[in-house]
This record gives sequence, C-alpha cells and structure tokens, in this order.
Amino acid sequence: MFLPVCPPDESVKQAALDRWDRLVKSPGALGDLEDVGTWIAACQGVCPPRPLTRPRVVVFAGDHGVATRGISVYPAEATAQALIMFVTGGGAVNVLAAANGAALRIVDMAVAAETPVPDEVKRFKVRHGSGAVDQEDALTDNEVRLAVEAGRAIADQEVDAGTDVLIAGDLGIGNSTVAAILVAALTGAEPTAVVGRGSGIDNETWIRKVAVVRDALCRAHAVRANPLALLRTSASADIAAMAAFLAQAAVRRTPVLLDGAITTAAALVAERLAPGARQWWLASHRSTEPSHQLALAQLGLKPLVDLKMRHGEGSGALIALPLVAMATRMLAEMTTFKEAGITSHV
Repeated sequence: MFLPVCPPDESVKQAALDRWDRLVKSPGALGDLEDVGTWIAACQGVCPPRPLTRPRVVVFAGDHGVATRGISVYPAEATAQALIMFVTGGGAVNVLAAANGAALRIVDMAVAAETPVPDEVKRFKVRHGSGAVDQEDALTDNEVRLAVEAGRAIADQEVDAGTDVLIAGDLGIGNSTVAAILVAALTGAEPTAVVGRGSGIDNETWIRKVAVVRDALCRAHAVRANPLALLRTSASADIAAMAAFLAQAAVRRTPVLLDGAITTAAALVAERLAPGARQWWLASHRSTEPSHQLALAQLGLKPLVDLKMRHGEGSGALIALPLVAMATRMLAEMTTFKEAGITSHV
C-alpha cells in the first residue's frame, strides 16, 4: 500500500556531525540540539541545512464510540464544539501555530455531529463517529481504506505545497482510550500500564477506562499483526488517517514532529504500514500519559522536552518546534573555528 521508505541521507548526517565539531564551541556542548540539527540536515539531504520556513500542522478530528462509556471528564459532544473553536481560531493549537508562523489545517474525519465549518474541513470525512471498539469494529473495510487514502492524500498535498516540516495533531473525546488500546496491542502491555488520566479523570473513571481497554484488547489481539485490520477493529477514522499521514510523510522524505500519546500511537501503526518511517520522526515531548512513554520506547525515539503536558492537538510538537528551528540554524549559521581565526584543540 505504501512505497518503500528511504532513510535520511547517511553521508549528509556524517557531514553534519563533522560540521558541528568545526563550529566555535566545545565538542557536544549543545547536547541534544546537535542531534536534532543533524537529523534535519540528513532529512533535507544537504549540509548546512536550510532554515525551517514552512512548518505545517494538520489536526485530525473524530469522535469515538467509547466516549459514551464514561471514560472522560468531557461529554462526547465536546468534540464538535472544539472543532468549531479550532476553525474560528480559539484553540491552543491555533495560538501556538500562530506563534510559530505555522500554517494550520483542520480535517474532520469522523466528528459525529454536523458542524457549521467550511466544506474543505469535511472534504475527507469518512463517517459520523466510530464504533465503540470494546464491543464492535471502529470502521468497515471500506471506511478504513478511505481513511488511509485520505491520510496519504493529505500528506501528499502538504509536501507538494512545499512544507519543510509536518506536525500531526488530534481532536476527539475518547481518543486517549483508543490510543491506549493500540499501544497495548502493539507492545504487549497490560491495560493498567497504558491507561493514564487523559482529560483529568478521577479514580472511578480510570477504573472504567481500564475496563474498556481490557475488553477492546480481547478483540485487538486477534488482528494486531495486520495494521489495516487493527485500524479497522480498534482505532477510528481520524487515527487511521493520521497513521497513513505519518507513513506517507516518511515515504515523501519529509520530517515530522510527533506530538503526544495519540499521535505516537498512530505512529506505532504507521511504522508497520511503512517500515522505517520512524527515521523521519522526532519525538517532540514526553507527555504524562503512560501509553505515550511505552510507544516512544517501542519506536526507539527520545523526546526533546518534558513539560508534563497531556493536552494533545499538536501542542507539544509546536512548543518544541522553535528548538528544532534553532538547532537547524545553529548548524547552518554558526561560525567555524577556521572562519573565526581560532585555533581549535581538536
């Protein structure tokens, strides 16, 4: 379904490592930022790397049948209300995207209610809501195909429009429950190990959420070796589209900053859709959700920052974006020892 993923340029990676050693600083003095700048250079295939000037955020929105199980502090109707807020500019993702000069795109994949949003937002909509995955499939075979095709098409559109770094955001009551199911299915973790506090739930709600994940896992385990079947059985249209978006971005050799638990759960599936895709992703932050930490470990990704966040929407990735942009510019624009006329000890 996806073309093979080529890794970032290894020769450019080595050139970037060599360049860091020639810049006016002690070896390794910029810590993890040096790794980030090196990764961007390798993704771009050029050293010094080009500055990041066209970041793009795509928020995938959808409702989830498990939201009716009492597993969130918010009612299921809040998804549609938040969608309208995002479109009109009042969400955290709107503020953070504007602060970064990042273009923002909202995609309604499966919001249950009809909303007064532009047709472009609903262009790829697959259905109204998704099945309650503790008792039924999230999608039909045709719906999961449409969602995957949508995610791939959206990635192609953004890359063709000239973006130089992508961020996937999420919106949907109950999506942290679906993410926990996917992570448990793909890592072998127990339900109690993947369920966090999500929207800020109390102990009684947490127990209900664990029970939903436990029941859903009984269905997910049978199909976990088949990523499309897993998306159909245990995900949702928005998360299926997000997984395809992440996979296709890697196929198109475009770096992606992963956000939190939902995005990284989709990334676990994307890595199975397009093996090697993880090389094109940077973990922007570590959220407080235990499923996020398990997914990052499975992908072998080290988060750039840890601000105890669990908000979603792409917010953590947008907060990390300036660090990525600065690391890129330092690698490209700092003076070398030779240019400064300084004799290096190396």
